[in-house]
Amino acid sequence: MWSRLRDRDHGRTALAGAASATAAANTLVHTDDAHASDERADPHRTAAFFDVDNTLMRGASIYHFARGLAARDLFTTRDLLRFGWGQMVFRISGSEQRNHINAAREAALAFVAGHKVDDLVTLCEEIYDETMADRIWEGARRLVRRHLDAGQRVWLVTATPVELADIIKRRLGLTGALGTVAESVDGVYTGRLVGDLLHGPAKAEAVRALAELENLDLTRCTAYSDSYNDLPLLSLVGHPNAVNPDDDLQRHAHTHGWPVHDFRRHRTALTVGLPSAMAGAVAGGVLVGLLRRRRPL
Repeated sequence: MWSRLRDRDHGRTALAGAASATAAANTLVHTDDAHASDERADPHRTAAFFDVDNTLMRGASIYHFARGLAARDLFTTRDLLRFGWGQMVFRISGSEQRNHINAAREAALAFVAGHKVDDLVTLCEEIYDETMADRIWEGARRLVRRHLDAGQRVWLVTATPVELADIIKRRLGLTGALGTVAESVDGVYTGRLVGDLLHGPAKAEAVRALAELENLDLTRCTAYSDSYNDLPLLSLVGHPNAVNPDDDLQRHAHTHGWPVHDFRRHRTALTVGLPSAMAGAVAGGVLVGLLRRRRPL
C-alpha cells in the first residue's frame, strides 16, 4: 500500500512540474519569440532560478495576497491569522507530515472554483501593486540584475499560484515563472490543481522539465532559495545559493561550501528560525482558510 501511495504522490509531483514548465514555456513562445530563438542557437544556455517567499520577497506571497482579499472583504483577518498560525505550528515543530501537504494541495485555489481566470489575474495585479511591490529584497534585486546583465534568463520557481507568480515576473522584468497550476476549463477554474503544489521535489521536476523544453544546461545554471525543502532544486543545478536560509539549509550550505546571502537586518533567534516556516505555512494554511471562507469575487 505504501508503495502505491509513494508512486501516486510522485506522479502528482511530476505532473505538477510538467504542467508548470509547459505553461511557462508556452508563455515564452507567445511573448518572447525573438529572444527565445536567439538563445536556442546557444547549446550551453544558462538560467537562474529564484524561489519567491523569503528569497526574493519578504514574507510569503500568498499571505500578502490573502491580506489583499481581506481588504476587499473576500477573506477575514481573523481567518487569516487562525489558519496561518495553525500551519506555522506544524512547520516550527518539525511535525509536518504528508497529510498536511495533501490538505494544502486539495485546498489550494479551491476558493476560486467557478470563477474566471481573468478575474483572479486582475485581483493579483491590484494586490501586488498594493502590498507586495515594496517587499522585494534589494539584495535579491541585485542578484537578479547580475544575471540579467550577463544575458541569462531568470525564472521564478514557487508554490504560489502561477497567476500571481507571473505578475511578479512581469513587474520585475524577468523571463518566466514556474508556479502551482490550477485546472481551468474554458477560462473558468474547476477548483482542482494540476498534480500537486509546486513545493519541494515538484520544483525540481518543473525545472528539469523546463530545461528539457528550453535546452538548458543545468550544470551551468544557478538557483536561490531560503528553505531546506528546496534542496532537490538546489542540488539539481551547478551553482546552488542559500538566501536568508533556515537553520537546516544554512548548515547544509556551509557544509558544502555554497554561497550564503542574508538580506535580513535583524538576526534574532526568532527571525532566523521562522522565515521558511512562515513561507510554507501560509501556502497551506491561508489557502485552507480561503476555501472555508470563499465569497463571490
